[in-house]
Parts: sequence; structure tokens; C-alpha cells
Amino acid sequence: MDERRIPTISSYLKRNMIHTPVSIEKASGIRVNGKLIRSLVFSTDVAIIKNINADAVMAVYPFTPQPVITQAIMTASNVPVFCGVGGGITTGKRAVNLALHAEFQGAMGVVVNAPTSNEVISEIVDTIDIPVVVTVTTINTHILDRIKAGASILNVSGASKTPDIVALIRKDFPDIPIIATGGPTEESILRTIEAGANAITYTPPTSAELFSALMEKYRGEL
Repeated sequence: MDERRIPTISSYLKRNMIHTPVSIEKASGIRVNGKLIRSLVFSTDVAIIKNINADAVMAVYPFTPQPVITQAIMTASNVPVFCGVGGGITTGKRAVNLALHAEFQGAMGVVVNAPTSNEVISEIVDTIDIPVVVTVTTINTHILDRIKAGASILNVSGASKTPDIVALIRKDFPDIPIIATGGPTEESILRTIEAGANAITYTPPTSAELFSALMEKYRGEL
């Protein structure tokens, strides 16, 4: 990381924007088509996405993926977007079609859920020209099979076990790019980076949480 002083400019109306944890800057990053990505905001809230300094968006949500949602996020975001295309309930040809549509809409990459079969991953890889990010949730995942199927990046989301999963993957596969959830503290983020994660997903406060703090401030002023 460049230790030189970086000039910072911020407008009056942007002073309340969300900043990702400083510790994420310790990550090496993943360069995708020339764009260096260290931090990804885990959100589909377009107001949050528009007002955070993350390098990219991880747009994965617990519903059947829909192109209209992808389009809304793409329109709001001024940074690259990695779009969820299913793989659990939504799978097979539908997941492949969603991945192709996401590429056409301008996604930087697509994300498939942990239950996605290697056959579906291979079919997506054969269909699109953007990276396929495969989610890993447990230490028992057969990583080599995922890589052989065509995974460009692994997305490790194992709750408190995430650093352990990352470390095991990194031991056997030193060159595979890894995105991982960093946890709630600077210390947990650093631990995940030290385990071998190249980039970190950050879950920001919700709009309701942010509004609560803002309303308390307004009440104090009135």
C-alpha cells in the first residue's frame, strides 16, 4: 500500500457518506479487467450503494434473482457490480440465462450460491465473458472441483469460520483470488486478510440504523 499522503476532497452534502473500514486497505486487492478491488459493499439498497466508498458492489439477495433488480442497482452504482444469479433454488438454464443477462447489463462478474452444481458453473463459464464468483460456506467444499468447473474467484462466507476456511484454501491454492466476509471489527477483518483474503465484503449499517442516529441528532437540535 502506498504510504504517501493522499489528498482528500469531500463536498458538504457528502459528509455523511459511509466509509468502509480502514483495515480493508491492507488487502492486496483483485484486479479485474484493470480495476483494482479491495472492498465490496454487501447491499442491494441503492441509497447505500450510492453513498459508500467501496470499490465494488456485491449484489446478492435471498430471493430469486430478477433482471429488474440488477438494472436498478447498475443504474444507481458508480462502481462495478458483482450480481447474484442464483444456484440454490434458482439453477440450471435459468441461472445461465440470468448470468448472460447480467453481463449484457454491464455486471463486472456474477456470483453463484454454494449449492450450485459444477455442471451449472461450467455452463455459465462457457456462456459469459465475465468472471464467475463461486460462494464457499463450509470447510468441506471441494475447492479443486470448483476451480476445474471454471470458478474465477472464490467468495468465502463462513461466518466465524471464514478466516479458517480462507487459510485452508490459500494453503492448497496460493494463486486463486479470494473475496471473504471480514466480520464486524477491524481485528476480524485483519485476521481474514492475514489468512489470505485478497478482498473483503463489508456489510454497512442499514438505512433504518443510520436514520435512527440522524433523528436523534435532529431531536437534539430542535
